[in-house]
Amino acid sequence: MQPASGLLLVATPALQDPNFVDTVVLLLDVTDEGALGVVLNRPSQVLVADVLEPWRDVVVEPEVLFRGGPVGTDGALAVAWLRDEDDAPVGWRQVRGQLGMVDLDTPTELVDGSLESMRVFAGYAGWGAHQLAGEVERGDWYVVDGEPSDPFLLDPTDLWRAVMRRQPGSLAWHVNRPVDPDLN
Repeated sequence: MQPASGLLLVATPALQDPNFVDTVVLLLDVTDEGALGVVLNRPSQVLVADVLEPWRDVVVEPEVLFRGGPVGTDGALAVAWLRDEDDAPVGWRQVRGQLGMVDLDTPTELVDGSLESMRVFAGYAGWGAHQLAGEVERGDWYVVDGEPSDPFLLDPTDLWRAVMRRQPGSLAWHVNRPVDPDLN
């Protein structure tokens, strides 16, 4: 499967970059110029209310910022699920289906009631043109479909294993794969 907006990147055991070991990345934008995504399974200890107070009642539990990746860590991105695909609020940008991004400069009263779930990420993961394709080809990432709940789990600590376990065929076997299978 080729990387595309709305798909997940699941770090393979061979990927040893400390920014991405055991991560699941939601791709938000994939173009010829590059790709952008957020790490779904790295919650921080920082409360959304402490840095983006107006959004405190909009985000789902745990109500903390998530570490979205090593790029732009002084900024934030919001990922959300619409209640109704035909009722997108001001500041909404569709990623895939009811999944999208919310502009955090939008007044919260303009999105009130239109979102099923929302999570805020400090920083993001970014790739230049052809960089992500090279990493996938090298075997750093599995590219898989996600489920609507993946970005919004109450406890995302086991997300990597959960995503791998539900994969079809032999891909699910990789959940128990050692970093270097030749040492097995």
